[in-house]
Amino acid sequence: MFDDEGMLDVAIRKADGSAAVDLGRRGAPPLPVAPALATILPDGLRRGSTASVTGSVALLLALLGAASAEGAWCALVGFPRISAEAATEYGIELSRLAIIEQPGSGWTSAVGALLDALDVVAARPPAGRTGLPPGDVRRLAARARSRDAVLIAYLTGTDEWPGAEVRLSARDGHWAGIGAGIGRLRARQVAVTAEGRGQATRPRSATLWLPAAGGGVGTVPAVAPVVKLAG
Repeated sequence: MFDDEGMLDVAIRKADGSAAVDLGRRGAPPLPVAPALATILPDGLRRGSTASVTGSVALLLALLGAASAEGAWCALVGFPRISAEAATEYGIELSRLAIIEQPGSGWTSAVGALLDALDVVAARPPAGRTGLPPGDVRRLAARARSRDAVLIAYLTGTDEWPGAEVRLSARDGHWAGIGAGIGRLRARQVAVTAEGRGQATRPRSATLWLPAAGGGVGTVPAVAPVVKLAG
């Protein structure tokens, strides 16, 4: 794991020298997602695409977990508060994770360089998408497309990422785990929606545990409606 801007070159060289980065070369299948997320992303993460996540860092980490577990190299850019423990909770392999906490004025350059070498780059834009020139947004999308990498932009509020193939959002979260005033919060139930283009043309929604009580992401079983019989 690499956790400062000065280690960017080290992360890229290490990934370039690893066979794992071959997973991102042209012609490879989509990157997998956790089974719970497959209900809204049945085809996984298409290589060469750009996605956005709004409202939940946990959802962002969950998106990386299955791909990382199968050998993909991932990066987190602009997330100074994400801990190694949080990443591993969602199945992310720390030995194949680059963390660039504070890229500063070089945000676009750092993300572009990582897209050249890694499979998935999740990045929080400076001051939201409005802090980036439209030309930078287009160039990063083209970079991901040409390298068969996946770019995931993390957004807050009403920010949008133009050209995102899939837009994921989480809302209505509430915690569970405390019974009769005793215990600790262990799981959070959220409503997650995927919409956009391609596989997400028709919005798909699911209620998920994020995190689940045992860590990671899980599906909340649907509750069958109660039918009252006459008489």
